[in-house]
Amino acid sequence: MDNRETNFKVIIADASHLHFAETICSEMESSAQARGTGIAKRSPDYIREKIREGKAVIALTSQDDWAGFCYIETWSHGQYVANSGLIVAPPYRKSGLARLIKRRIFDLSRQKYPEAKIFGLTTGLAVMKINSELGYEPVTYSELTQDEAFWAGCKSCVNYDILMSKERKNCLCTAMLYDPQDHYEPEETKEFFERKSKGLERLLGFKRWKLLKPFLRKDRDGKSAKSVFSLPFFNL
Repeated sequence: MDNRETNFKVIIADASHLHFAETICSEMESSAQARGTGIAKRSPDYIREKIREGKAVIALTSQDDWAGFCYIETWSHGQYVANSGLIVAPPYRKSGLARLIKRRIFDLSRQKYPEAKIFGLTTGLAVMKINSELGYEPVTYSELTQDEAFWAGCKSCVNYDILMSKERKNCLCTAMLYDPQDHYEPEETKEFFERKSKGLERLLGFKRWKLLKPFLRKDRDGKSAKSVFSLPFFNL
């Protein structure tokens, strides 16, 4: 564990944190642009709503500066829960804070929706590892919510055309699911990811190449033009 983890408070957000909404949204957008992919764009009002509902977790420094955030969304009449919008302020990345936030929002989700399946879509191996520690398993897209409102949120992602070309059965993101009725123990999935880490990196790279290849544009001379292959997330 990084020593800096002890400098953070990771708590359920309340009315005293509403003023951080603009900063959180701005950082979410900047981070998504840097990665070349990301969640549906959210407004400060939406973030405030989640805070007022008690469905958000915020991380603060010892000086009460904002350091990270994540919130809960429900789909299919509460049958599915997503821990969305995970963001860590740039100065505190790679400090272990993302893991602390994920654990806290996961526990809050289990408390509020004990029977719900908790799922996520991610392009990041680091997030996959954190999810595995919580007991998530890689699954096909068919095992996720089919709520149209959820998939509509992907429209703001640069990879939306890929998702739709695959009839929402596949995309660059890896789907992971925690089913309270049927799941591996966290240590089992953690051990799997530790053993398969390098293989997963190669698999993710191949998946990105395979799915992006049809979208590669050509210039008039037949040479490869600038395309989605140049996006930051493509380079592992």
